[in-house]
Amino acid sequence: MTLFQQLYYTSCEHGLSGFSGFQFNAVSAGVTAGTRQTVEALAGYEPPRSLVESDTPEALERCPVNLCYRPDDRERAGATALCVRYVGRDSARRFGNYFAHALHSEDFTAAGRGLLPIELWNSPVWSREVSPSTEIPALAGPSPGPLGARGVSAFLRGHPHAARLPELLAAVFAALTEHGSVVVIDETTERIAHWFAAVSYLLPPPLARGLSFATYVHRPARSQLHLIGTVPEAQLAFGPDEEAAYTVFDFARGVFPEVPVGDLVRLLTRIGVGSVRPVWSWTADYARGGEKTPDEWYAPVAAAAASGGITLTTADAHAVIDWLAGADHLGARRVAVAADIHREHRDLDDRRMAVLSAAAKAGGGTAVHQEIEGRLHGSRMQAYASSAADSVAPVPITDPVARDRATALWERLLEAQARNPHERTRLLLWALGAHLPVEPEVMAGETLTLARALVGFPIPGPRFRSDVAELLRSLPVMRTSLVTAVEEVLEQRAGQEQLFSQFPAELLREDDLQGFPLLQEHRLLARGEREPANTVPIMFRILRIRGRTSPDEDLLCGLWRGPSRTWTHREATTIAEKLPPTVPVDEAVGEWFDRTLGQRIEDEATLDSCLDLCRTLARPSRFAWLPASAGEYVRVTLRLDDALQDAHEATELVDAFAIPETGTRSAPRALKRFRLVPAMLRLPADVGRLRGRLAELNHRDLDRYLSVVHQRVTRGERIDDVMLSHVAAVVALPTGAPLSQAHEATVAAIRARTREHWRVTDLKRLEEAVRPHRAELADRYAEEVEAARRRGPLSLGSRLASLGRRSTPAPSDTPASVNPDNSRKRKGR
Repeated sequence: MTLFQQLYYTSCEHGLSGFSGFQFNAVSAGVTAGTRQTVEALAGYEPPRSLVESDTPEALERCPVNLCYRPDDRERAGATALCVRYVGRDSARRFGNYFAHALHSEDFTAAGRGLLPIELWNSPVWSREVSPSTEIPALAGPSPGPLGARGVSAFLRGHPHAARLPELLAAVFAALTEHGSVVVIDETTERIAHWFAAVSYLLPPPLARGLSFATYVHRPARSQLHLIGTVPEAQLAFGPDEEAAYTVFDFARGVFPEVPVGDLVRLLTRIGVGSVRPVWSWTADYARGGEKTPDEWYAPVAAAAASGGITLTTADAHAVIDWLAGADHLGARRVAVAADIHREHRDLDDRRMAVLSAAAKAGGGTAVHQEIEGRLHGSRMQAYASSAADSVAPVPITDPVARDRATALWERLLEAQARNPHERTRLLLWALGAHLPVEPEVMAGETLTLARALVGFPIPGPRFRSDVAELLRSLPVMRTSLVTAVEEVLEQRAGQEQLFSQFPAELLREDDLQGFPLLQEHRLLARGEREPANTVPIMFRILRIRGRTSPDEDLLCGLWRGPSRTWTHREATTIAEKLPPTVPVDEAVGEWFDRTLGQRIEDEATLDSCLDLCRTLARPSRFAWLPASAGEYVRVTLRLDDALQDAHEATELVDAFAIPETGTRSAPRALKRFRLVPAMLRLPADVGRLRGRLAELNHRDLDRYLSVVHQRVTRGERIDDVMLSHVAAVVALPTGAPLSQAHEATVAAIRARTREHWRVTDLKRLEEAVRPHRAELADRYAEEVEAARRRGPLSLGSRLASLGRRSTPAPSDTPASVNPDNSRKRKGR
């Protein structure tokens, strides 16, 4: 049996020292010098100044009592507790004497039979009298004092600052696990002992037995124990370097420090001093051993509390779950922990429920594991259905029991909680991803319900569209259901032809509609609206579905919905080439060709497309499709185009294009606008014929023609025979020709330019071309040629100067006229 060694220390006449004064009055056998040194260091006592001269028993009872405890540490073996009381005078009648009774044991817990050191407060074991003998026996086991959990709870209920207990406990935890000391000030050491007891009961037992404390120290700054008590009269003179090491709780004056309170402290103080002892007993089954910090103790304590029916907060439950994943030391007990948490906390996220499920499975708790898995599947289903931010994609469920439970839950959710089509869509996708064994007839019914809700659904967001598209890709029966729902709408409500332009019918493929020709046609019509570039091939696909060769007015209007109700020239050409040439077409086809031919032509690319259409329609088998006016239009257009290609002389084109402006169609006008003048200027001109016909050109064409001729005569380049013939026709225009003032000015400029600035050789050729038609003009040209020959080639420089350097004659030619003065000036420079 482990015993306590006893030591008495006081000022006396008889003791171990052999002289009077402070000494060990008596000790048990075997006490070491080290133990005596420890007791002597702890036994020092200084009473409050007001009580130094206490002499009567009543006054001495009012003096603070110091119950002091120092646990094992690396420097000393065994733990020591001592009770120090002030006894007033010593044998020499001097004040300041005290009596210290110490208990020491190598195994304090065993010797004290489990008592916490603070429970020795006011124990009857403590002596106040000197021993007549220097040896006293060892103590078998001290009786506890009056302190207990019930009494401490009553003390806290009556104390005005009991709410500070969490901060005090947190500070003591910090002192134990980090550094520093906690100082408690209250009116009496009785109160201080109760605070110490409250902390000791709430601390984990290993930490409580490692807590060094003293219920009274007159000068706390000289102590380094974990927990130090003192009274208001004490001297708290901490030096600047010491303040950080001492956390002071002044319960007498109500002054307290700011101490952060952790989750474990909140849990322990919520459990309370009166209920915590059994929790510590249960905690022994959950702790791994070696826990020291509050964080290490938190989860085992919370798990033990839950096992005893104590309600945990959400933070407590989360701590247990996070700890449980690595608590393999619990073995089968993990099942009970998982069950406790799962039963009491129904708002856990999927990650934590997964940890509970895995723990239950690892502990062999199949039923608990399956129950949690079912709840987990339900949570995941609901999160996935609602597109929650933390939702995860479903994974295959391999356990047969779990799969059947998940299927039943899935059916209940579809029936009761699928609030809108998107949630129903997501639930169907979840069933596919989890490989739920849903009966085919159930899946068919659910998809048809969804399809009916989707048809005509308002324009959804991109996530919804993507989910429905995924469902259609992954679940064939969904396509069948959607076809059925679309067909129902088309049969029940007229005017729904554009249904396939809407979500989700637009997602149906052609293969989905095999056997539904009306739906196929509506789908193609809707596609034509979305893809106008593919309208022609879509039309022929619809004709194949109908078993017809020619479109009618309704089909054409359904495919080409623009206000003009017409084709482009390229579309019309493609249609003309693809329609069977030997089969009659609907009358509407000819009318649509007619409207297409009548479209405005604003550029040459469109003109080329129109000409291609005319050539295609001119073939005998297709020409019969056209109304008479369209046929005449094709003939005129192609005749004019042929003239542009086949004419040999410019006047032939003037004759061919002598068509009235009013009433002509676009292509003839466009040919005249874009191609007549360039074609004329490419051909030689019969000067005599053309000079008489130029005035017949309309204003725009004549303006373009004269502008080109004027540009060519001012370039200073050699003039070929073709251009010479056109220049001759212009300068030889008959007097009084019906020209506008602007055109007369252009003709005059061309005449002056040729006469004054052309090369002699070109001017001579022009004279010869003009003479048969206007002899007087030819004579003037001849005079200019002769004058230039007389002046000779030296006049070239002055000729250029007079022109302002706007032309560059070839070296071999001599200009028709010069300015001798300018020539001399240029040469002089």
